[in-house]
Amino acid sequence: QLQLVESGGGLVQPGGSLRLSCAASGFGFENYAIGWFRQAPGKEREGVYCIYRDGGSASIANSVKGRFTASRDNAKNTVFLQMNSLKVEDSAIYYCAADHRGCTRLAEYWGQGTQVTVSS
Repeated sequence: QLQLVESGGGLVQPGGSLRLSCAASGFGFENYAIGWFRQAPGKEREGVYCIYRDGGSASIANSVKGRFTASRDNAKNTVFLQMNSLKVEDSAIYYCAADHRGCTRLAEYWGQGTQVTVSS
């Protein structure tokens, strides 16, 4: 059983950076893959980045390749999403999700999300 809480969102200018955090409480954090997802108004939720159980990670959305990176700190029960060179199109609510099987939109546990707004 996990509870996930995202933080670090806010208003940023195009080209700026934000670092999102997903803090987990509960049992067995190291046994979960963590996915970052985002959803803009009127659009479907899309996968952004996946952090594997072994600490490796990979982008899911082609639009963020070369701009976003992710990592996990099991000692702190926290995962991160570093977002650089932000674009207006990155504006969305960002969610983290945990699942034993891997990164999936059908994940077992979800946070409430944190708002990212990119605007000049």
